[in-house]
Amino acid sequence: MKSNLKVVQPSGIFDGTKAIQFRQEITRVVENAEIVVIDFKNVTFMDSSGLGTLVLCLKTVKAAGSKLFLCSINEQIRMLFDLTSMDKIFEIFPNREELEQKIINS
Repeated sequence: MKSNLKVVQPSGIFDGTKAIQFRQEITRVVENAEIVVIDFKNVTFMDSSGLGTLVLCLKTVKAAGSKLFLCSINEQIRMLFDLTSMDKIFEIFPNREELEQKIINS
């Protein structure tokens, strides 16, 4: 049986060099979670390869019948999401507290 929520916290630079390991982690986590949260509070920079990795992770999570949420993205990452219109694809929260509050109330 899946538990309700699992949090993944990448750190540092989120780019193509971390893609394979991160996708493997998401695949493991989604096996046991209805909701996957990626908390970016410790990520300093993300490039287009990192964004592509997130899209693949979203597909993995949806295929498992789970939901994916993002939180705590910095201004650089926010601009990347805005410029690519990925802010319309991903549900993004300012911080984990607001995200958890939304989940509790829904």
